[in-house]
Amino acid sequence: MQHDDARDAAAAPGAEAHAWPDPVDPTSDDPREWPTGRLLFTVVRRIEHDWNAHLAGWNLNHAGFPVLLHLFAGPRTQRELATLNGVTEQTMSRVVARLERAGYVTRGDDPRDRRRRAVAVTDAGRHAAAEAGRLQPAEDLTARGLDDDDVARLREILVTLVRAQRDADD
Repeated sequence: MQHDDARDAAAAPGAEAHAWPDPVDPTSDDPREWPTGRLLFTVVRRIEHDWNAHLAGWNLNHAGFPVLLHLFAGPRTQRELATLNGVTEQTMSRVVARLERAGYVTRGDDPRDRRRRAVAVTDAGRHAAAEAGRLQPAEDLTARGLDDDDVARLREILVTLVRAQRDADD
C-alpha cells in the first residue's frame, strides 16, 4: 500500500502531510509504526496513571490537583473552575465535593456576588498541593527515559502544541 500524502492532506484541511512508516499497521507492537496520536495517548495514559499514584499520597488526583492550584489566586466559583479546567460544571461539582471531603477546600458566599457560592482553598489544601506539586517528582514521572536535551526539546514541542491549541480555541 502506497502512502498518499495528497489524499491525507485533503482529508485534514490545513494539516501538513507527514512522512509515516509505510505501511502503518495499527495492530503493531512496535511504537515506531504507530501514528503520533497513538503514541501521545499511550504516554499520556501512563503518565496519568503514575501521576495519580503519586497524588494519592495526598488524597488527590489529576482532576483535583489543578483546582487547588487555581485556588491559590483566591476563591473562585465552580463555574470559573470548570472553565479554567476545561470540564463541565457538573464534573467540577464532583471534583470540589471530593476536595471538600478531604478538607482541602471550603464553599462559602462569593464576596463578589452574594447570590453565588465560591470555593476557597484551606491551609491543608494549600499544603497538600505544594507538597504534591514539588517539581522533581513531577519531572521524574514525565521524563522517564529522556536525557536533559530530550526533555528540553520535548518541552519546546509541548509549549508549541499548547499555544497552537489555545490559538485554535480563540
